[in-house]
Amino acid sequence: MTEARITHVGGPTALIEVAGWRILTDPTFDPPGRRYFFGWGTTSRKLAGPSIAPDELGSIDAVLVTHHHHGDNLDPAAVALLPQWGTTITTVKAAAALGHGAVGLRTWDTTTLSAPGKPTIRITATPCRHGPVGSDPITGPVVGFSLAWEGQSNGELWITGDTVLFPALREVPARINVGTLLIHLGSVRFRYMSGWLRYTMDAREGAALIDLVGPAHVIPVHYEGWSHFQQDRDRAEPVLATSKYADRITWLDPGASAVVDV
Repeated sequence: MTEARITHVGGPTALIEVAGWRILTDPTFDPPGRRYFFGWGTTSRKLAGPSIAPDELGSIDAVLVTHHHHGDNLDPAAVALLPQWGTTITTVKAAAALGHGAVGLRTWDTTTLSAPGKPTIRITATPCRHGPVGSDPITGPVVGFSLAWEGQSNGELWITGDTVLFPALREVPARINVGTLLIHLGSVRFRYMSGWLRYTMDAREGAALIDLVGPAHVIPVHYEGWSHFQQDRDRAEPVLATSKYADRITWLDPGASAVVDV
C-alpha cells in the first residue's frame, strides 16, 4: 500500500506527493484582483490568491495542465515558472503553445514518468467536455489525467479536469479502476454571451460521478477563488453528502493536506 499526500493550493491547483514524486496540477499563482478573459465575451475575476507561494513549494517533478487557455487553470505567473519545474504534461495544442519540452496528449493517450529509485507512473489522458454540447470549438481542448503505478491497492488517482458529466466521462470507470478522485466542481457559468450555460460539473453531477466511480477517496477542487464559480463549498457540500460514498469525501481548505492510501 502507498500513501499519497495531497495539498490543496487553491482553485484547481493541488500538489500530489507520492513515492518520492512531487506532481503539481493546474498551477495558478497570480495574486487576486485581476480580470481574465476566456473568449466569446466571458470574463472572470480572481478573488483569492494561492495559499502557498511558488517558492514555498519545493522541487516539482511534473506539472499536469488540463488546458492552457483559461487563466483559472494556468495563469501567467505559472507559465513563467513552468521551465523551472519538471515535465509539463498537457493537451497537444497546449504543448505546442507552451514549448520547453511539454508533452501533449490526446484523450486516452498515455505517457510515463520515470526516475531512478522511484516507481514509474503511467499517466493517461481522460475525456473532458468543458461545457454544453457543441462548445468544444469555443472552450478548446481539455483533458483529465489518471495516474497509475505499481503498488497501488485502491486503484488509480484520477483528476477529472474541467468538464461536465457527459457520456464519455461516464466511460472512465469502465476503463480505469479509480481509487482516488480529485474532482473539479464549481458549476462554472457566465452571465454574458453564454447566458447560464454550465461549463463544469455542479455538485449534483459530482455526486452522480462519485456514485458511478465508487472511489476509496474523493477530494473536491476547483470551486473557490473565482467569480465564475457558482457553487462554493457551502453550496456543494450538502449535495455531495447525498452520495452513497459521502463518508469518503475529504474537503480541504486552501493550504490544507490529506494523506490517503492509494
